[in-house]
Amino acid sequence: MEVNDKSPDFSTTDENGKEVASKDFRGKTVVLYFYPKADTPGCTKEACGFRDTYAEIKKTGVVLLGISGDTAAAQKKFQTKFSLPFPLLADAEKKIANLFGVVKERQMYGKKIKGIARTTFVIAPDGKIKHIFNNVKAEGHAEEVLAYLKGAA
Repeated sequence: MEVNDKSPDFSTTDENGKEVASKDFRGKTVVLYFYPKADTPGCTKEACGFRDTYAEIKKTGVVLLGISGDTAAAQKKFQTKFSLPFPLLADAEKKIANLFGVVKERQMYGKKIKGIARTTFVIAPDGKIKHIFNNVKAEGHAEEVLAYLKGAA
């Protein structure tokens, strides 16, 4: 995916098993952040950063969505455990991650594995990719996104 590409259409379920589709957000700016796995140290740091900046992010008028290759049940547990105030989308088969091109080969404990690369997309109200944060560092990422949103406003 590149800036100005049309964001892929997708539908999945959120942490409550409720159907969520990309078309539900047309006309709104969406921050869609992909993370590897719920309730792991880096993903928890990133999610809690978004939790702590959520009120400020909301003031910019964007919709914040987290998504990983977890089930809805795992997302619910993660959301509850850390009081995350935004929806977490389930992508257990990594269909959406593949549509966005964020399933990458990486090294983990000396082995090559395919997994979701921490990546954040800002999707404009017209459904086009407005900005992409690649090679995201979990710590401080929410503040980086907030600074971008305030600058773009």
